[in-house]
Amino acid sequence: MTLADRLMRALAALDGEIHDDDRPIERDSLRDAAVLIAITDRPEPGVILTQRPQWLRSHAGQVAFPGGKIEEEDSDAVAAALREAREEIGLDPRDVTVAGVGDPYHAGSGFRITPVVGVIPPDLPFDPDPNEVEAWFEVPFDHLFNPANFSFHQAHWQGRLRGYYDMMWGERRIWGVTAGIIVNLAQRLPTGWRS
Repeated sequence: MTLADRLMRALAALDGEIHDDDRPIERDSLRDAAVLIAITDRPEPGVILTQRPQWLRSHAGQVAFPGGKIEEEDSDAVAAALREAREEIGLDPRDVTVAGVGDPYHAGSGFRITPVVGVIPPDLPFDPDPNEVEAWFEVPFDHLFNPANFSFHQAHWQGRLRGYYDMMWGERRIWGVTAGIIVNLAQRLPTGWRS
């Protein structure tokens, strides 16, 4: 059974439960977005992440999955995630075997984010858009999706105590919504899904 087949089976077992940042959100006002969790098909799979440019006004320098808002021309979350990955890192949608979607994640920034899980060949020659991506990198799946590698923190933000997950990979800090999506999926994938 291929990596994509095993992921498809595991994702089909999810029940679509909604997971939130821990701050109140007006659910009716959420905008739909999608991200691509691109997993490299190698004996020890990895996950492609991007780092946003430092000069951006919003989320400057943060680590993220390729993704963004679902636009009118997108037929669904999968189409949006694939379009955004092409725009951000030059990933050809033909190189992605979509395994399925994870649980929606409601971000405090006002988005309902659908994580789209896809398998890609290893060592693709990405061509990042410098207006959206400062760098891209690959983190081993087993490291990234091990909840023990994340720590939970709390901080005051907008007058409220807020919780968030945090992880370091080399010099890069993975936290916030990206970490929340990872931790949620790691906790929800069935035990032994890779066997």
